[in-house]
Amino acid sequence: MAVQNCIGDSFRGATWVALHNGGGCGWGEVINGGFGLMIDGSDEAEEKAMSMLSWDVSNGVARRAWSGNENAVETIADAMKNESKLLVTMPNAVTDQSIVENALRQSNLV
Repeated sequence: MAVQNCIGDSFRGATWVALHNGGGCGWGEVINGGFGLMIDGSDEAEEKAMSMLSWDVSNGVARRAWSGNENAVETIADAMKNESKLLVTMPNAVTDQSIVENALRQSNLV
């Protein structure tokens, strides 16, 4: 997700973007990303900020929805209703736990 966010922010007008190691989550274990944006009061800066922040926040909410957070599922569904350009693949909850157990057993993970 860090790479996706970083590239998406760059296309939406970030002044700079960075991919880096760690960031408080364990040096050598994760890749994090960040962006900077020069906000100078211009209409162009406002447009870039609105686009980037929408992208960045929506990615975070989508990631949490995919992990099963019910509030995030509801939030990203509402966001898609309000923003016609936003399209997020919605998670499908597994209601029959035996499906997960069988998949793990077949992959020798349990």
